[in-house]
Amino acid sequence: MRFYHHNPMRRLGEFRREMDRLFADMSRPRATAYPPVNISADEEGLVVTAELPGVDPADLEISAVRDNLTIRGELPGYEEDESRTWHRRERRSGSFRRTIQLPYAIDAESVDATCRDGVLRISMKRPEVDKPHRIEVKTA
Repeated sequence: MRFYHHNPMRRLGEFRREMDRLFADMSRPRATAYPPVNISADEEGLVVTAELPGVDPADLEISAVRDNLTIRGELPGYEEDESRTWHRRERRSGSFRRTIQLPYAIDAESVDATCRDGVLRISMKRPEVDKPHRIEVKTA
């Protein structure tokens, strides 16, 4: 009869690697999220940029509520050509809606949106009450 030495630390290491892989997979951006966005912040506020090639800015609807920003719109359709055989169709068409949770609540009255060369730029100010304030330490 042969006995195998059970090493709990090895099993714990394997478990940790599996958990690390699981969380790494969860942190990757979803391929289905449209439009793709970048979010940057400073003490004054946030800037969100979104890629929207071919979308008419007049067809966009942007709304901001507390710490959520929603972008809605319509991607233009593409003409179907029945005489062609499609080998790949990756470009989307139709309506889209994306709600993004922001790192903090924003001042909805300060939201400014511009669109240039297919890139939507949304800037938002952080409310004064939500900005970090330096507190002076007094000596006794």
